Amino acid sequence: MRSRWLWIAGILIASIALLIVFVRSFVDEQLRETIERNVNTSLDGYTVQIRALHFHPLGFGLDLIDSTIVQNAHSDPPVAHLPKLSASVNWQALLYGRLVADFLLDRPTLHINLKQARSEIKDKVSIDERGWQDALGEIYPLKVNEFAVRDAKIIYADEGPFKPLRLSRVNFRARNIRNIHSKERVYPSDIRLEGNVFDSGKVMVNGHADFLAKPHAGIKAAFTAENVELDYFKPIIRRYHVSVRDGVLSTDGKLEYAPKVKVADLEHITIQGVHIDYVHSTATEAAEKEVAKDIARTAKNVSNDPEMLLRVDKINILKSTFAFVNQAAEPDYRIFFADADLKVNNLSNRGAEGKGVGTLHGKFMGSGDTKVNFTFQPKAKGADFDLHLAIENTNLPAMNDFLLAYGNFDVVGGVFSFYSELAVRNGEVNGYIKPLFREMDVYDAHQEGNKPFFTKVREGVVAAAAWLLKNRRRDEVATRVTISGRIDGPQFSTWEALFGLLKNAFINAVTPGFEKQDDANIKVKQEREIPS
Repeated sequence: MRSRWLWIAGILIASIALLIVFVRSFVDEQLRETIERNVNTSLDGYTVQIRALHFHPLGFGLDLIDSTIVQNAHSDPPVAHLPKLSASVNWQALLYGRLVADFLLDRPTLHINLKQARSEIKDKVSIDERGWQDALGEIYPLKVNEFAVRDAKIIYADEGPFKPLRLSRVNFRARNIRNIHSKERVYPSDIRLEGNVFDSGKVMVNGHADFLAKPHAGIKAAFTAENVELDYFKPIIRRYHVSVRDGVLSTDGKLEYAPKVKVADLEHITIQGVHIDYVHSTATEAAEKEVAKDIARTAKNVSNDPEMLLRVDKINILKSTFAFVNQAAEPDYRIFFADADLKVNNLSNRGAEGKGVGTLHGKFMGSGDTKVNFTFQPKAKGADFDLHLAIENTNLPAMNDFLLAYGNFDVVGGVFSFYSELAVRNGEVNGYIKPLFREMDVYDAHQEGNKPFFTKVREGVVAAAAWLLKNRRRDEVATRVTISGRIDGPQFSTWEALFGLLKNAFINAVTPGFEKQDDANIKVKQEREIPS
């Protein structure tokens, strides 16, 4: 009898267990179908698929397993894979009389490519109207109060043979989301984000947010980014006809983004060892003009915008190279500044923030000592701008491609210097340029031996003109030309340039340096204007 009752008890327990498993599986499947259907009803332009759901009746929690989110316009690849999304009651909040939920997103991967990004940008439905918040509400009946993301990956893949932009080990946490309906620019929820950027970079964000603000959430936070490799941005930057190689970025500052205020206040942007080429070609000329118009339009829109503040205390681009490559010329040429240190203080879109000041030190064409001082003051219809530029003792043969493109001759020796002072006020530019060519040697019989006959004749004429127009005492060919007119179409006089050449040769030499200042005064002025 005892053995028989044990068998009966075992069968009953097994039956109850099987019944529980069956009921739970049925409930899980019904919940999965209901949640998936309701979520997709809430979303616009995206579709969610949930492979499995597990409901935990004792803790009134649930887990969504292996969910995917696809963009309807471009479904391959899925924009997100969520291995596990857990929702449960925030039991601690019950002590304060609040019935709210916690969400944990474990090891998600966000993967988006160029086609998907363009589709999102072009779509007339804004991201605020996509229904993401409503979709989150369909997953769990309680309002979310704490949202955490653990060990996330974010990957952006562009076209071409470029490394994808990758953030890894991203951890994010937002607490106290359902505080109360907060006043404007009050951020009740504390947030924290940290992660790896590409191979060696780090990013960290600490601050507060108002997730209930309308028409979109608000955030106020401090952020830091360190050792971000600029090579990864090649596919994005090249659309602006800019080539970037090497370079490491670090920055920190404060960000506030809310319905009625937008502030990006950076303490510094520091870039080291970057090589930047702006590439112009005939094929891209029309696109370049459109990009320039877009930039000008954007700059005009944000200039002195009362709801937007963009400010950087210090920009330091150190030990870098800046170049302009003209592939539309014959031959094409490259003008560059090597070993360049660019420093800018107080860059802002608001005139009330004060005047910006900057300097550039470097080597023009790898040899010419270059010193640039400039100031700028944002205004409603543009910016007032002052520029002082001095280039001294450039190895002239390094400029042969440029000379061939515009003068149809090259040189075998000589030194080039250049001085300019320009002022821009209300869209009008006024100033001068002063080029000087010292010890210029145009024609060398041995070097010119293999050139066509008419090329030899032309360069012989140029050599003769250079000898004729040379100031004998200084061994220089030089002139001075006034620049004036609208900033988008400055004018100069060819006759003034010719008269300057003759005056330098036969009357008074055009001397190096800025006008009405000796070298000592120039040096003092430059040192005074260099940002600390």
